[in-house]
Amino acid sequence: MPDCIPLDELVASPDRMPKVIERFSADWWALGRRYPVAWSAQRRERLRRFLDEWFAALDALPFEAFEVSDRVDWGLLKRFIGHETRRLERESAQFSEMASLLPGIEDLLALEEERRGLVEVDPAGVAERLEVARRAVEARRTALEERVAEGVPGHEGGESVAWRAAGMVEGLVKALGEWHDFHAGYCPEFTWWVEQPFRALEAALKGYVEFLRQKLAGAEDEDRIVGDPVGREALVEALEHALIPYSPEELIEIGRRELAWCAEQMVLAARKMGCRDDWHAALERVKSAHEPPGRQPMLVRDLAFEAIEYLEQNRLVTVPPLAKEGWRMEMMSAERQKTNPFFLGGETIVVSFPTHEMPHADKRMSLRGNNRAFTRATVQHELVPGHYLQAFSQERYRPYRRLFYTPFWVEGWALHWELLLWDLGFPRTPEERMGMLFWRKHRCARVVFSLSFHLGTMTSQECVDMLVNEVGHEPSNAKGEVRRSFGGQYDPLYQCAYLIGGLQVQSLRRELVGPGRMTDCEFHDAILRENTMPIAALRALLTGATIGRELDGDWRFLDETVEP
Repeated sequence: MPDCIPLDELVASPDRMPKVIERFSADWWALGRRYPVAWSAQRRERLRRFLDEWFAALDALPFEAFEVSDRVDWGLLKRFIGHETRRLERESAQFSEMASLLPGIEDLLALEEERRGLVEVDPAGVAERLEVARRAVEARRTALEERVAEGVPGHEGGESVAWRAAGMVEGLVKALGEWHDFHAGYCPEFTWWVEQPFRALEAALKGYVEFLRQKLAGAEDEDRIVGDPVGREALVEALEHALIPYSPEELIEIGRRELAWCAEQMVLAARKMGCRDDWHAALERVKSAHEPPGRQPMLVRDLAFEAIEYLEQNRLVTVPPLAKEGWRMEMMSAERQKTNPFFLGGETIVVSFPTHEMPHADKRMSLRGNNRAFTRATVQHELVPGHYLQAFSQERYRPYRRLFYTPFWVEGWALHWELLLWDLGFPRTPEERMGMLFWRKHRCARVVFSLSFHLGTMTSQECVDMLVNEVGHEPSNAKGEVRRSFGGQYDPLYQCAYLIGGLQVQSLRRELVGPGRMTDCEFHDAILRENTMPIAALRALLTGATIGRELDGDWRFLDETVEP
């Protein structure tokens, strides 16, 4: 039985599974705060034990007596526990892959774990541990430098493992800094013993990070993008967790099919613009129509209110009065635009536009990449009805389900609106159609290049080339997009989830909306009020399907006979 969890009392309450999930979430996040040291074996073992206990306790609950909503919640929590357990197993395997590049790393990780566990520090003993670690790091670096000089591969795991190891050591430097600052100055003996060996180790580790990235991972050229492909097995497991019954290869073909459709539509729009079949020329014209410096915020404001008015006039979704008032706007820094060349959204829309300190060429690319037509097709994705309305609802309806976050729900919702607004005629001119098609093409390309990269069939440079040549990105924006995709802050399915999640919601709308069934407003409100989960689980809730102990992941949501 999990530590101090009276599940019988929780299950007896009217809310049942919501109360159980709230308790699980509180304890899960508490453990995450108590054991924050990434890659720590102690952390993995404690989280694994917690998950095992909860799995057994969950299995003992009276599932057969539950109503539909509780059954879905039970299934979602069970799948979350299983997914996190497998993630810890993969983390352990990844750590083993890096082990030969990380001499003495476990003892250094243990220092911060000991502090978190309130173990009394031994300054003289710690100084010796730091000195041993420094010598080990320097010796390993020297040995690797000799291998590189001889033309021998530095590590059998290749560039991706070296890149991962560099990130791990960089995180360790930060954790050791927090460990040092906790004791230094407060404990005179600690400072006397530890200050010099700590600084020497810190310098050795920082130098080692640079060596791993530049020499072993091959990132001497700052423009070169190195990532860490997860492989087919991890992709298949992630798709199963998301209840997506398609293989990575099938999804790539879907992305290519949708990409071809977008290309055809771009040609049609180009003809309307007088550019014959030259969609590149038409896109160039669209890119040249941008706001002058200082005017982009006002354009974003006007487009936001235009989208809200359109939704209300067509009764597509409920927009609460506070939702119209509560969003905010910020401008993105030049540094941040290196990895986020376009808008970001949520409660705050973060607007990309050139700043005065950018090099001239980067200014021109940012202007062209954030032109009026592209911006019009972005604002509704980020604000209303997209991510801001989504986040507004998440805080108010079944917030406990945020534990079951999936990009197929989060990004799929916003992408569905792009698809639907296109079908409803939201773009009024060929230029506006080009703007919407550019972003739709971009989402299709994301499916192809992100999955292909993680399968090992495309390099990062080939991904950049695809965005430039097939989608029409500016070169620096394409590099920023690929760097963001593979920089480690997104899970491997995130970029795929935009289009695939949008197609899932689109398919569900075809099934549920129509005469004698739901209205569009009822359908969209229902999605927002159920909160985040795999779209197949949402479908089971909205259709009243029979829910067994295993949530059904067999929904083939794409009718191959239906044109996009």
